[in-house]
Amino acid sequence: MANYNFDEIIDRKGYSTYKKELMLARFGAEDILPLWVADMDFRTPDVVMNAINERSKHEILGYTVLPKDYFSPIINWLQKRHQWEIKREWIEFVAGVVPALAYAIRAFTTEGDSIIVQTPVYPPFMGYIEHNNRKLICNELVLKDSRYEIDLELFEKQIIENQVKMFILCSPHNPGGRVWTKEELKALSDICFKHKVLVISDEIHADLALFNHQHIPFASVSKEARDNSITLMAPSKTFNMPGLSSSFYIIPNKNIKKVYDMFINKLDCRGGNIFAYVATQAAYMYGEEWLSELKSYLQGNTGYVDQFIKNNIPQLKIMIPEASFLIWIDFRALGLNDDEIKDLLVKKAKLGLNDGPSFGPGGSGFARLNIATPHNILEMAMNSLKKAIRSL
Repeated sequence: MANYNFDEIIDRKGYSTYKKELMLARFGAEDILPLWVADMDFRTPDVVMNAINERSKHEILGYTVLPKDYFSPIINWLQKRHQWEIKREWIEFVAGVVPALAYAIRAFTTEGDSIIVQTPVYPPFMGYIEHNNRKLICNELVLKDSRYEIDLELFEKQIIENQVKMFILCSPHNPGGRVWTKEELKALSDICFKHKVLVISDEIHADLALFNHQHIPFASVSKEARDNSITLMAPSKTFNMPGLSSSFYIIPNKNIKKVYDMFINKLDCRGGNIFAYVATQAAYMYGEEWLSELKSYLQGNTGYVDQFIKNNIPQLKIMIPEASFLIWIDFRALGLNDDEIKDLLVKKAKLGLNDGPSFGPGGSGFARLNIATPHNILEMAMNSLKKAIRSL
C-alpha cells in the first residue's frame, strides 16, 4: 500500500482558492485559518493528476465529447462500494451537483410550489428554492444525544398542509454527518411516494462514510424510491476535485429522466471539460487505495477533535460525523448569540468556520468545522479555540 502524505502543508494562496480569496469578504479578516469551504487541503490523488497531465501532453484543448467508456468505471464503483446496480440508460453527466439541483427545481416545479428540506442543511438547498420563487418548507431535524433524527410525523404533516411538490434530501447529511439508515430512507420514500412528492437526493458525500458506517443510496431502498427519485453524485468531495465540475445524475424512471434530459438539452449545458472527463475515470478506476488512506486520516482527525474538546473545552459538543470531513459544533452552552460566536471564532480564535444560521432553522448556536486539513493545522485551530474560550 502506498503511503500518502496528508500531513503535508500546502500553501494555497495565489491560486484563486475560494476559501482563501474570499476570507476578507466573508469574515472581514485575512489573518485567520480558513476551515470553512468543503474542499480538502490535501493533494488531489496522484492517479487523477497523472491522468490530467497525460491528457495535457496532447496540446490541443478542442471541443470534446464524453469518452465512450466514460460511465463504466462509475457503474462499477457504485456496484462495488454501495451495492447498487446501475443501468447505463439511467445515468448522465452534469457539470456540478449544485447546478443539477437548480435544474431539477426548474424542471419539475413552478413558481409558488412548495419544496421541503430538512434543516439545518447545506445552504444552497434553501437559496435555490427561494431564488427561483418557490416556497421553502423547513422540516427541522430533531437533535437527540448529539445526533440528528427525523420527525416523520411532522414531515408528512408539512407535506400535506403545504401541498409539497419536491423533497431535497441531503444524504449523507451536511452539516450533521448522519448516514441515514435504510429504515429512515424507506419511511421518507413511502411518504413522498404516497403524496406524489419527487425526491432529489444529493449524495455527494456518499463515498466518505466513516467508522464502518455504510451509505445506502436512496433509490436502492425500494421500488417506490427508485421510481420517484433523482440521485445526484460526484467524485468531487471524495477525490478533492470540485474545481473540475464533474458530476452525474441517476434517474431510473424513464418518464422523469425524459423531462430532466429535455430541460438540460434546452439549456445547452450538457457538456464538461476535457480534464473533468479523464479525472473522473481515473478516480473511479484507480482511486480506491488513496480513498482508504484518506478515510483513515479523517477518522484520526475526528478522534483528535472529539478528545480535545472533551478534555479542554467541555462546554462545547460535537457531532461525530458518520460521513464526510465536516464537524458540526454546538456552542450554545457558552450563552453567546450568533454574532458573538462569530466574533469569538474570527476575532479571538482567528478561525474561519461556516456559521450555523446559514444552514437554516436549527443552525443557531452552531458552526461547521472542516477537518480535511493537515493534523498540525487542526492542532493549531483547536488550541486557538481553547485559548479564545478560556478568555471569555
